[in-house]
Amino acid sequence: MLLGLNHLTLAVKDVERSFNFYVDILGFTPKVRWQQGAYLMLGELWLCVSLDESRQEQPVHDYTHYAFSVAPDNFAYTLARLRKFGVTEWKTNSSEGESVYFFDPDQHALEIHCGDLASRLEECRKKPYQGMIFY
Repeated sequence: MLLGLNHLTLAVKDVERSFNFYVDILGFTPKVRWQQGAYLMLGELWLCVSLDESRQEQPVHDYTHYAFSVAPDNFAYTLARLRKFGVTEWKTNSSEGESVYFFDPDQHALEIHCGDLASRLEECRKKPYQGMIFY
């Protein structure tokens, strides 16, 4: 049986650029870095950025994205910081909890989100999505 998410690896075109983005802007803690990549931590999340020359520069236009938690009292600061660094926002939030959706330097779709599964389910019980079944 699976235990949970072990790590997340993102293919990048420029390790230095991605390292700086995730460490300096998003606040990940660097653990090790080498010519072809780096291992970073955010809470319990182990993130690997790995050099991959085949990484496409154009974003994929679907809803696949990686969401990171932020405390409600830090949301405005985090949003202002992202905008200060000129991130490109790709979606407007329409669900429970404050969120901002943006791209990293390699066009990976990311989200900063206030809330958790419990708060989402509480809102869904009030306004269920079409065909929603609770377990």
